[in-house]
Order: sequence, then C-alpha cells, then structure tokens
Amino acid sequence: MPELSQFYGIVIKMYYNDHNPPHFHAEYGGFQMVVDTVTLAVIGGRLPPRATQLVMEWASEHQQDLRDAWQQARNLEPLDQIDPLP
Repeated sequence: MPELSQFYGIVIKMYYNDHNPPHFHAEYGGFQMVVDTVTLAVIGGRLPPRATQLVMEWASEHQQDLRDAWQQARNLEPLDQIDPLP
C-alpha cells in the first residue's frame, strides 16, 4: 500500500483500486484508522486522541489532494506524495 505522507510518527496510506467510499488509512503506534476523504468521518478503527486530531487537521488541509490521490489509485497510477504537517 503506497504511502501518501508521514508526520509525527503517523503514516498515511492508500490502497490501489480500493473499495468505496473514497478513504485513506492512517497508522500510528500499532493503531490503524480509516477516514472517508469526502466527509472526513472515521469509518473504521481508531488512533489515540492526539494522533486523530493531527490526522484530521492534515486531512482538512489536503482534502483535494486526497481526492486526487483516490482517483490516481483507482486508475492504478503512481500516487503523488502529499506534504506533511509542519
């Protein structure tokens, strides 16, 4: 599963040709969470509260990038890296 971004020990990934709804996977310290790229709702798993807050902040700043990455993944194209949180 290709990595889109990495920050503060959090890794953001997206599968190629994955099922709907459009989403990404966040991993941190043995925890995993799945987030809808359209609504930014958590649709599976969980991270510790602070890591969740950082993922949501990052995702809200990069929502269009995530939508673009989803389309690239659906088309089996290489995924562009997305800037991490500063």
